[in-house]
Amino acid sequence: MGSTLCTVFLIMVSTMFSVSSSSLTVGFYKNYCPSVESIVRSAVIKAVSRNPVIGAGLVRMHFHDCFVRGCDGSVLLESTSSNQVERDHPANNPSLRGFEVIDEAKAQIEAVCPKTVSCADILAFAARDSAYKLGGVYYAVPAGRRDGRVSSFDEVTQNLPPPFFNSEQIIALFARKGLSADEMVTLSGAHSIGVSQCSSFSNRLYSFNQTHKQDPSLDPKFAATLKKKCPNGAARAPAVALDPTPDYLDNKYYIELTNSRGLLGSDQTLMSSSSTKRMVLNNAKYGSIWAKKFAKAMVRMGSIDVLTDEEGEIRTFCSVVN
Repeated sequence: MGSTLCTVFLIMVSTMFSVSSSSLTVGFYKNYCPSVESIVRSAVIKAVSRNPVIGAGLVRMHFHDCFVRGCDGSVLLESTSSNQVERDHPANNPSLRGFEVIDEAKAQIEAVCPKTVSCADILAFAARDSAYKLGGVYYAVPAGRRDGRVSSFDEVTQNLPPPFFNSEQIIALFARKGLSADEMVTLSGAHSIGVSQCSSFSNRLYSFNQTHKQDPSLDPKFAATLKKKCPNGAARAPAVALDPTPDYLDNKYYIELTNSRGLLGSDQTLMSSSSTKRMVLNNAKYGSIWAKKFAKAMVRMGSIDVLTDEEGEIRTFCSVVN
């Protein structure tokens, strides 16, 4: 895709690969609830057309769900008086958006196919439909996930990479989930859509380390622009776009990294090691190839530690266990 940032492309990919895809099947609901994918797609397109940030939030929500307890819909559960859940963790709130889209789709599905479709599958479909709406990236989603019954606030920190991780730490975390370094760099391209809070990167502007107040890997002109948007010590500041085209899922993210304009430290660090730097440069140069890899990596990620068959449950409401 290169520098033609708004070009819409369509990728159909095989799904004969996965972390554990043998337990999931494309067309799983064909005989049980044939309208499920169209219902989810309609809900996503309606919401993302109104606010593209919702699409970025749904893609991120799927990632955050899969990395904590596997792709089991645990990120959708709400806290109770006795349990604080994943979605309330600072890594998820307020960065994840679109819970209402999942709830709307679930309600429509329950009306026609009660107790049949898991919230985890709805989220996987919604992430795919968001990627297609924002960037034309389409892939078949193997389904058959079941919903988990447990969600823990404390498990988020152990499983999601914070914005200050270096490339080696991120590679190690992804490896624990069965994903390669190349898949990690590929999936990081999702940071071409959406926004980030100033608190996620302000240390790079004002308190990087004892030697440098400002992160030396940050383009000085870009840093000056960010300081205007995120004043030092400001109690509240608006969210900042992750790249110049936050409403388009494309390879602009990698181009920005090559110019030292990665917003998060964990993004810019991909240029600091020779192996990941080479991957970034390739993705920046060959946008259509990155898009195909992204589709495949999303299928792989969507198969992490899934619950199937008699495991877990099919929730009636995505925010509470049955």
